[in-house]
Amino acid sequence: MNFIIETEKEDDGRLICEILEIPCAMAYGKTGNEAVAKTQSLALRILADRI
Repeated sequence: MNFIIETEKEDDGRLICEILEIPCAMAYGKTGNEAVAKTQSLALRILADRI
């Protein structure tokens, strides 16, 4: 499966990433890479819980 990760920059400089196809799969990070890694990790935990 491939999911699209959307990234936005908040007013305070933090980045937030979200996977729209997986509810609640969003995370903040100081850098883009950190936010993406946290979001991917959270998405894996969410999907594992569903199994």
